Amino acid sequence: MDTVMADGVRARTGVGAVGAVHDFDDLYAASFQGLTLQLYAYLGDLAEAQDVVQEAFCRAYARWKSIRDYEDPVLWVRRVAWNLATSRFRRQRTAVNFLRRQREEKVAEPSPDRVALVRALAKLPAQQRRAVVLHYMAQLSVAEIAQQEGAPEGTVKSWLSRGRAALAGQLTEKGI
Repeated sequence: MDTVMADGVRARTGVGAVGAVHDFDDLYAASFQGLTLQLYAYLGDLAEAQDVVQEAFCRAYARWKSIRDYEDPVLWVRRVAWNLATSRFRRQRTAVNFLRRQREEKVAEPSPDRVALVRALAKLPAQQRRAVVLHYMAQLSVAEIAQQEGAPEGTVKSWLSRGRAALAGQLTEKGI
């Protein structure tokens, strides 16, 4: 006996000669829990098992016109669910292997001198700090700094002189 379900899918109701369920709703109701328990035992995660079985049933529903005529549609759903579970295991194993190969790089903590220098630089006015950093850390000449900052070379020399004096005062106070 054929019936048309609310969503327009035509399904055979009743049980076939070998006991196969031909109505999708009946198949789902009769098989979901058992398949979920099987895959829960395999995966060790109930939520993952439910997701895999649900995905298998979604795929079965999309192909229901051909699957409903199988002798036992549950076999098809079970095979798809197990294949999905195996694929998830493979993806997880690949991810774990990738993470194992990634070595955490240990970076030494900054020395007390470096911490003191950074704090002292932070207290300088922005123009002096830029000039000192560009000259001593970026190895730029006074002319290059002047060009980058759009200031005369004499002004850059003044920033450097004042910046060095302020740094010297702050760093000698701390004994560095």
